[in-house]
Amino acid sequence: MAKSKIRVRYAPSPTGHLHIGNARTALFNYLFARHYKGKFIIRIEDTDTSRNIKDGERSQLDNLKWLGLDWDEGPDKPGDYGPYRQSERKAIYEPLIQELLDKNLAYESYETEEELQKQREEQKARGEMPRYVYEYAGMSDDEIKAKIAESKAAGLEPVIRFRVPEHKTYTWDDIVKGNISFDSSTIGGDFVIQKRDGMPTYNFAVVVDDHKMEISHVFRGDDHVANTPKQLMIYEAFGWQPPKFGHMSLIINNETGKKLSKRDESVLQFIEQYRSLGYLPDAMLNFIVLLGWSPVGESEIFTQRELIKMYDEKRLSKSPATFDGKKLEWINNQYVKTADEDKVMDSALRQLIKAGNIEKNPEPERVEWARKLINVYKRQMSYTAQINEMADLFFNGPDEINEEAKQEISADTALPVLKAMYARFDKMEIFDTVEILAAIKAVQKETGVKGRALWMPIRIAITHEMHGPELPETIELLGQKTAMSHLKAMIDELDKQ
Repeated sequence: MAKSKIRVRYAPSPTGHLHIGNARTALFNYLFARHYKGKFIIRIEDTDTSRNIKDGERSQLDNLKWLGLDWDEGPDKPGDYGPYRQSERKAIYEPLIQELLDKNLAYESYETEEELQKQREEQKARGEMPRYVYEYAGMSDDEIKAKIAESKAAGLEPVIRFRVPEHKTYTWDDIVKGNISFDSSTIGGDFVIQKRDGMPTYNFAVVVDDHKMEISHVFRGDDHVANTPKQLMIYEAFGWQPPKFGHMSLIINNETGKKLSKRDESVLQFIEQYRSLGYLPDAMLNFIVLLGWSPVGESEIFTQRELIKMYDEKRLSKSPATFDGKKLEWINNQYVKTADEDKVMDSALRQLIKAGNIEKNPEPERVEWARKLINVYKRQMSYTAQINEMADLFFNGPDEINEEAKQEISADTALPVLKAMYARFDKMEIFDTVEILAAIKAVQKETGVKGRALWMPIRIAITHEMHGPELPETIELLGQKTAMSHLKAMIDELDKQ
């Protein structure tokens, strides 16, 4: 990469929460900037006021920060290229729109939405691709002026359309996809660059912003490929040098093989949703970077610093990226297992409180109990919300014993083991993991029963489960009174048989 100034941007619309696909766009731009010691800029594209939602911008920025991304310029970090919200840049766009009008490279268009819709329907009925047809075709200059005057007199507000050059090919060398070409006749006719409310459209504003902010490279999703020739036309009209473009592959649903759509409710797609489930930000970032980018070697777990150092835009994939929720769970589990104990504790405790299993503002003794509980399940959790399901025994009591467990506990040696265990528990003054383990070993010596025949009846009697975390830790967390109550109930049941 040449040592020219590297400036890239992520430009979200505040129309919703941070989507996985948008987070990937932000991340790839961020890694590119940091790898080449360039600048990463956030710009808010909020000209479509009808779709903007309350707190949309805050949600975008907050979730990017949660993922561990920082930026050099943005709405919250003013720099030399601001403002960083399109809604605050109208004074920049207006004279440039006027310049195109003055050069006859753009014009006022008064066709109504109803007229345009009718035109599209007629084209479809004829088997044609919908497109805008020049409304002043065949008119002289005087006739065009008269038509415009008539429209203004009727109180119509115009849009401004850009004149698409005829029979011209627009080509660029895409960083991801290689050489791409479009003929000007395929883009749907003269396109709108300013809406009736005076706000610029995306394809105009993005060119002006990228030029004025000296953006050197634009990495964005595959769905923007069709926008690129329109933007190249505007760069050409002003005599500006366009940035280098890279269009990243689609993300597809691993289960359906279809493009990941925000309407696909079979997959959680917003960063906010994963935060609420207790996924770790480092794991989410690690997973997202593997959607359409491949590292050298076999390893798939990386720190942010490692990703910055090794990032290579040449390894962005042309093929669709597969969103695999199971892989995300596996990656997050790797992070949970090695994460700082306090970080996992804080996240899991909040999940327990949110589910109502731990009271708000718990006493120190209760917090310490929760810490032990969380540590018991830490290595099994893919995300911390799972603690509520995994530890359901401790809050809602044991489930009914299944048939396999009934077979296991019906062994002749089971009842003597349980009676001996109950007697040991009844005499214990300190009920902790160490003493519980010692009691189990004493029962082994007393009854002569060992191995599975010893441990399984105890586990089934106390937890009604055949599998789970370490048994002494589980029994300690249940507490002496509960453990003895469960043992007594099983002993009574077996005595009846």
